[in-house]
Amino acid sequence: MKRKISRSPLPPPASLGWAYFLDVDGTLIHIADTPQAVLVDRTLLDLIAGLHRASGGALALISGRMISDLQHLIGLPRLPLAGLHGLERRDSLGRLWIHSTLPAAKCAIKEALAPVLARHPGLLLEDKGLTLALHYRLAPKLAAYVHRLMDRLLKSQGQGLELQRGKRVVEIKPAGIDKGTAVAEYLMESPFKGRRPVFIGDDLNDEHAFAEVNRLDGVSIKVGKGVSCARFRLPDVVAVHRWLGEALKGSL
Repeated sequence: MKRKISRSPLPPPASLGWAYFLDVDGTLIHIADTPQAVLVDRTLLDLIAGLHRASGGALALISGRMISDLQHLIGLPRLPLAGLHGLERRDSLGRLWIHSTLPAAKCAIKEALAPVLARHPGLLLEDKGLTLALHYRLAPKLAAYVHRLMDRLLKSQGQGLELQRGKRVVEIKPAGIDKGTAVAEYLMESPFKGRRPVFIGDDLNDEHAFAEVNRLDGVSIKVGKGVSCARFRLPDVVAVHRWLGEALKGSL
């Protein structure tokens, strides 16, 4: 007898009184072969700006990308942004918080990866300053090898670092800071403080934020398939745009 697999329900209708925390790649925009190849259209920018304004500023993007990269993609200079899984964070007043220093081990790890990249041109190393992300989207057959390699390099450099796994990417980053801690920090500040938190994400690196939002009886939404601790689910990027857009209808 086959065991029935429970499905996460659709989220409740969005409210302008909530605090919104949104992942970017795979949630607001479709994932591309490389981080630089993504497309951001005017409709999405208008949606983000509109919801940020209508919610009283209680909207932040929380991404694995650097803040400088997010700013280039999205614009909207007053929008709160958390980059590198929370290692850097811009609050609603525009202040920038950096939660880690450049790990000394980074140069050694990058040097060790150089001959690997030369042997396997399908691999892409993304140097984000505080982290190193090895993408294998263009070489999916190397998945097991990449995970073993990054785990070995991490262990060779001692404590203070951790692996962050994602969709066809493995990242070495300073330990102890993640998207969940970014959500918690925003919720201690105006205009997020006192609101019910919402987090929408699609990847393994979003699970920390889902867990934090669940702890606070918020609305955690997983985009797409896959095991997750999120309480609700939307099928794809288009559904995310539609759900967020519903909150704006009452403000028009």
